[in-house]
Amino acid sequence: MKKLVKGNEAVVIGALVAGCDAYYGYPITPASEIAHAASEHFLPLGKVFVQAECEVGAINMVFGSASSGLRTLTASSGPGISLKMEGISYLAGAELPCVIVNVQRVGPGLGNIGPEQGDYFQVVKGGGHGDYRNIVLAPASVEETYRMTIQAFDLADRWRTPVFILTDATLGQMMEPIDIRQEKIEKIDKPWALTAEEASNQNLITSIYLDFDDMEAHIEKLHKKYRKITETEASAEVFGDPDPQIVLTGYGITSRLLRSTVDELNARGIRAALIRPKTLWPFPEKIYQETVKESVPVLSVEMSRGQFIEDVRLALPRHKVSWYGRVGGNLPEIETLVARAEQCLKEATND
Repeated sequence: MKKLVKGNEAVVIGALVAGCDAYYGYPITPASEIAHAASEHFLPLGKVFVQAECEVGAINMVFGSASSGLRTLTASSGPGISLKMEGISYLAGAELPCVIVNVQRVGPGLGNIGPEQGDYFQVVKGGGHGDYRNIVLAPASVEETYRMTIQAFDLADRWRTPVFILTDATLGQMMEPIDIRQEKIEKIDKPWALTAEEASNQNLITSIYLDFDDMEAHIEKLHKKYRKITETEASAEVFGDPDPQIVLTGYGITSRLLRSTVDELNARGIRAALIRPKTLWPFPEKIYQETVKESVPVLSVEMSRGQFIEDVRLALPRHKVSWYGRVGGNLPEIETLVARAEQCLKEATND
């Protein structure tokens, strides 16, 4: 069944298809439709919906719900995610699976409700206190938002970790058709969970280890898991000429513009390709290294002042990686991106 929905609504539909049990959140533009749709659909289906008193309350409700083994969802935008960060660190430390959606808006501070990608550091690099990581998925369409929401719940349960879906105001508010159908959902036993039926099983959900050696062992256990995630879950789409003269890269809504840019460059006789990360953590560095040949220039595009490009440069330390971005709620224009790519190629040829 096909249905025309906003990206924010696609999150809730994907969550329901994935068997999500509970939603806790607090409305914030441009993510509010997620809470609205959850309030409309969760309760009639016998699921939990709570509009918490604030973002801090919501993320602590997520902690309790995830501790009992329920598939749990919350969503917000940049300022709200900032408030949730202590709780997200607790969730990671306690190895509790959950899904968190960040519909990015302009910052820092109150900013405005336009689209931006300035929360990359906040989400991909941790954001909260301590030595932990989150899996981060980056959809580029409403359909992919729907499908990645389903995927996020499976990843969260498989690895016992919080999973972020990083969208933005444009993806959240735009309408596109999604294909809703029965999906194969992973059913993972949770013997670690706290349940009323097994109140005597001695399970302990915690992130505190007062003994220094015990705490070190716990952190090492987490990072052993993160290494396995890096080896198995990194993902990216490669689009365009198989032997490119120039490679463009960006994620989310920016990659949609870059796809059109690559088409235009190829139409002008310039062999171009796009690398679009689907996972921002783990970052798909091997795909970058396999795709970008020696001496081929790279143009990294984002809606921030240079956050995403840091991981691109780490993945390609021997390549010249140029940056272009817009901020304040402005999207890059395709004509400008084509001109920037031609300039990068000309500079590389002259070198």
